Amino acid sequence: MAGTYTFTIIKPGAVNNEHIGPILNKINNSGFHISAMKLIKLRTAQAKKFYEVHRDKPFYNDLIEFMTSGPIVVAILEKENAVEEYRKIIGATDPEKAEEGTIRKLFAQSMQKNAVHGSDSDENAKIESDFFFSNSERFSIFEERDF
Repeated sequence: MAGTYTFTIIKPGAVNNEHIGPILNKINNSGFHISAMKLIKLRTAQAKKFYEVHRDKPFYNDLIEFMTSGPIVVAILEKENAVEEYRKIIGATDPEKAEEGTIRKLFAQSMQKNAVHGSDSDENAKIESDFFFSNSERFSIFEERDF
């Protein structure tokens, strides 16, 4: 069964360009409940740990530099089949290939500065959510919390 939550990051470019409100509005209008959210600035060590899966890729250093360049919004979003449903509204990583009306098509600066991150699996949604939020910071709309 697909999970009921996913994790997102509104990245520094979107935050700096004042897109937090419009992105959150699109998330809410798509039927998601925000069960946890905060505005933070990643330290380099945190960014390296969060993105360690990409450490051997050529874009890793640029990614770390970008993700620590300004504040970000991290959030846990709830909805049935959350990971798949959120990936539909954020669109392709490359905004040039993203469908019209998706978050990345509307707000991304480039493929590397693509406005938002979204978990790609239920397993990663848990890992990523746990990286940023304790259980006491989460407020689920579902009877049984699956955090």
